[in-house]
Amino acid sequence: MSDDDRDIDIESDDDNDSDTGTSMPQRHSTQNFTQEEKRAHHNALERKRRDHIKESFTNLREAVPSLKGEKASRAQILKKTTDCIQNMRRKIQANQKDVNDLKHQIAILEEEVHLLESAKNGNEIDVSSYHQLINCDQSDGDEQDFSRRSKKMKTSYQM
Repeated sequence: MSDDDRDIDIESDDDNDSDTGTSMPQRHSTQNFTQEEKRAHHNALERKRRDHIKESFTNLREAVPSLKGEKASRAQILKKTTDCIQNMRRKIQANQKDVNDLKHQIAILEEEVHLLESAKNGNEIDVSSYHQLINCDQSDGDEQDFSRRSKKMKTSYQM
């Protein structure tokens, strides 16, 4: 292998650090470096890159609850991180469904309050719109609960 084949292009590494996005000013012209200086500079840059990757894996390991404080290979860290992210996504979806269900229940309860206030003021109650509200998007258990409430409401306010 000739000397030209062994030359290491370090000019692009001097311009910026691709991992951090920070620019570093070029201090010396690389044309004036000897082969040993180029090699030493390249080794230093490579060591810095490996240290950055190692630190990133350490931070990732500490961020995953099942790995916190434990020793794990990089493959294990990536696998457990993937599992953790998927688990969090499932929890987010379940929580979003709960939020939507609670919003629907709030709407139904607000309609109940409105109907009860109308009945209290002596106004006639329009229960058909209430039935439409409680019958949409409800599971069987919830429908039974709300239909039981509406029956109580009908019987307690009928004269």
